[in-house]
Amino acid sequence: MPVQSFVYNSAPQRVVFGAGSLQHLAREIDALGARRALVLSTPEQRPQAERIADMLGVHAAGVFDRAVMHVPIETAREAREVAQRLGADCAVAIGGGSTTGLGKAIALDSGLPILAIPTTYAGSEMTPIYGITEAGMKKTGKDFKVLPRTVIYDPELSLTLPVDMSVTSGINAIAHAAEGLYATDANPIMDLMAQEGIAALGRALPAIRAFAEDAAARSDALYGAWLCGTVLGNVGMALHHKLCHTLGGSFNLPHAETHTIVLPHALAYNAAAAPEAMARIAKALGGSNAAQAVFDLARDNGAPVALRDIGMKESDLDVACAHALQNQYPNPRPLERDAIRALLQNAWEGARP
Repeated sequence: MPVQSFVYNSAPQRVVFGAGSLQHLAREIDALGARRALVLSTPEQRPQAERIADMLGVHAAGVFDRAVMHVPIETAREAREVAQRLGADCAVAIGGGSTTGLGKAIALDSGLPILAIPTTYAGSEMTPIYGITEAGMKKTGKDFKVLPRTVIYDPELSLTLPVDMSVTSGINAIAHAAEGLYATDANPIMDLMAQEGIAALGRALPAIRAFAEDAAARSDALYGAWLCGTVLGNVGMALHHKLCHTLGGSFNLPHAETHTIVLPHALAYNAAAAPEAMARIAKALGGSNAAQAVFDLARDNGAPVALRDIGMKESDLDVACAHALQNQYPNPRPLERDAIRALLQNAWEGARP
C-alpha cells in the first residue's frame, strides 16, 4: 500500500536508556548547563529523591516531595515558589506521571529545564502536554516549554515498582499508543512506534506478573513506555483520554487504574470506525479483537476492570457523561450521548467488551 501524505514533527529531546544509566545523572545535568537542581518526588518516593540529591551533592538545591495526582494548582504554585526561593535553575523529576506533571507545571511558569527519571510506565516525560487541576476540573494544554529536555530511563529503578502498579501503569502507556493509531494527525512513523510499544508492554506485563524482578521484562516495559509516550507527545488523543481526564480530575480517581479500566470500552466504541488501528492493536497483543485483548491483559494480570472497584459512584456516571460531551474533539466515531453513557456503565460494571 502506498504511503499517504503526512507531517512528522520531531522534538528536541535527549534520551539516555539502559540498566545503570542513572550513573550519568551529573553528566546530564552539566549538559543542560544547570548548577542547582530541585529534586521533585511524591511523599512515598522521598527516599529515591534524597538518593538523587546525594548524587548531585552541592548541585542539589533541595527536595520537594509534595507531588500528587492530577497536579492541583495549589501544589504547582508552592513548588514554583520553592524553586525560586532556593535559586534552582533546573528540576529533576523522579517517579511517575504525578512527579513529571509537577515538573511541567514549574516549567510552564518559569521555563526551568526538566530532567525526568521515570520509575513507572506513564510516558508523560515524552510529551509537551501538561495538566493542572483547579476547582475540581483538570485542564490540559500543550507547550514545548514543559517537555523534559533530558530523560534517563534506567530499568533498575523500576525493579521495585509493585506488580499491580506496573500492570496499570503499563496499560496506561498502551492507551497512548492505541489512540495514536487512530489520531487525525497520525503518521506511519508513529504507527510503527505505537505497535512496537504495545507489543513490548504486552510481552513485559505478564512476565513482570510472574516475576517482579525480571530485569529483561522491566527493560521491555520501559522501552514500550518510551515508545508509547512518544506517540502521545506527537499526535492527538481522542475519546479515551477525554474520558479519563474527566473521571480523574472531577472524581479524583487514580490515573493509571482509570486508563486501564476505560481503554477496552473506548476501543470497543471506536472499533467499527477505525478497523486498521484495531487490527494493529490486536496483532501487537496476540489477539483477534483489540478491545477484548486489552481487557484480558488487565484482568489476567490482576488489574481492576471496573470503575466501581476504584471508587466511582454509579450516581456520578450521568455527570461524567455530560462532562465528556463538552467541547467537541476529534474521534473516529461521532460522540453520541447514549452510546457514551452505555460505555461508562459497562466500564463501571467491568463488563468484557
